[in-house]
Amino acid sequence: MTKDIRKGDLGNGTYRNPVLAGDYADPSVLRVGNDYYMTHSSFTFTPGLLIWHSKDLVNWRPVGKALDHNIGDVWAPDFIVYEGTYYIYVPVDGKIVALTATAPEGPWSEPVQLGLEAIDPGHVIDQEGNRYLHTGGGYMNKLSNDGLSIEGETIHVYDGWEFPDEWVVEGKFLESPKLFYRNGYYYLTSAQGGTSGPPTSHMVISARSKNPWGPFENSPYNPVIRTQSRDERWYSKGHGTLVDTPNGEWWILYHAYEKNNYPLGRQTLLEPIEWTADGWFRVPEDISTDQPIAKPEGAAVEHGLPHSDSFTSDRLGLQWSFFKQHDKERYAFTGDAIVLQASEVVSPLVFMPEDHNYEVTVEVAIEAGSQGRLLLFYNQMYYSGMGISEEGIYGILRGWPAPCIPFNGKCVHMRLRNLEHEVIYFYSHDGSTWRKLPHSFEASGFHHNALGGFLALRIGLDTCGEGQVMFKNFQYRSL
Repeated sequence: MTKDIRKGDLGNGTYRNPVLAGDYADPSVLRVGNDYYMTHSSFTFTPGLLIWHSKDLVNWRPVGKALDHNIGDVWAPDFIVYEGTYYIYVPVDGKIVALTATAPEGPWSEPVQLGLEAIDPGHVIDQEGNRYLHTGGGYMNKLSNDGLSIEGETIHVYDGWEFPDEWVVEGKFLESPKLFYRNGYYYLTSAQGGTSGPPTSHMVISARSKNPWGPFENSPYNPVIRTQSRDERWYSKGHGTLVDTPNGEWWILYHAYEKNNYPLGRQTLLEPIEWTADGWFRVPEDISTDQPIAKPEGAAVEHGLPHSDSFTSDRLGLQWSFFKQHDKERYAFTGDAIVLQASEVVSPLVFMPEDHNYEVTVEVAIEAGSQGRLLLFYNQMYYSGMGISEEGIYGILRGWPAPCIPFNGKCVHMRLRNLEHEVIYFYSHDGSTWRKLPHSFEASGFHHNALGGFLALRIGLDTCGEGQVMFKNFQYRSL
């Protein structure tokens, strides 16, 4: 791994948020002994549902992916373990599916449809061993003993928390139910206000009940987490999951947008939790999200995904995924390169940047009839970058290919540089002497508030036309 991976651990017993930089929205975390495991929304990028492992909640190492093919739009999972089996409950195109494994790293089962149209599942077990699934909007269903089907009717069990009308939010959306049992109460942690929109929109709220189906009493300390002002660094803080440590401490992981850096998506943040004398939880008053915080106990695993890739492996690295179409017949490895078959649709191989400013370099070689492209990619409609065809080098501005610049040869070194959302491109015959592409673009608007879809701006290696394109020596570095 490269030495400049962005991480929260400051190396002196403290950390600074985020603990996971880049677009890792909707965190769901569980503890097994001294180990923590986490996964996030992966949307239409596959392989998806990346599994992370940690021993201190700050340093996170990727260990596998639960989905190896595209099954639809994958949102807001719930990651749990029950009697030695690991489950990921997740909405796919608005229908809940379950995946199972005997270890967090996998292998994971094929998705099983529960027969439930809903979002944001949250699993809970009562004291008699019955299993339930809460879902967005305050609803609940009883689960079968094996957790793979629904029993009975959907019931409404929770109305949310009435926040002041003058608060500036995206809407009164009740989402992200996460539950745990402690000292005679089932604690229900939810999100309200909308996951994007104004900076002060999203929030984490808490309620509790003697039963999983309610009635639920709202916490007097609500909201537990919320951005109070647009002057803060972290916007739309919400979608929290609580986890305890082996020594009895409690922490909350949640997501937020970074002010002036929306294209990085919703990043993962961590804060400590304290319990009050009346049995509620809150973030201690002396904690500031953007200041160093004393780190939880536990050893530090090697943090982060690899930044660069020489493609010497015979398999796709965990830092990579495809947009929508993950066809294993489409790509192959040569020992020092990945070869992609040209596609009729825009379906790049993508990498998630984690820095405010960065530079990417890659070597591209095309066959007759094919085109190779280096993109900054949001979705199939909104992307920019540069490409090479038999006619020459060309820029791509919001999906539109600019006129070609003559180029001698079918192999080129491409480079993009993103400085404060101002993106410029370069090309070279030999990787030493570079020429600037005349087409640049401004990327600060490539995010959900402007374009929808809940996505972030990713680096893409793309092909079009006919034939194959070879990509070698992908290098990413923070600036």
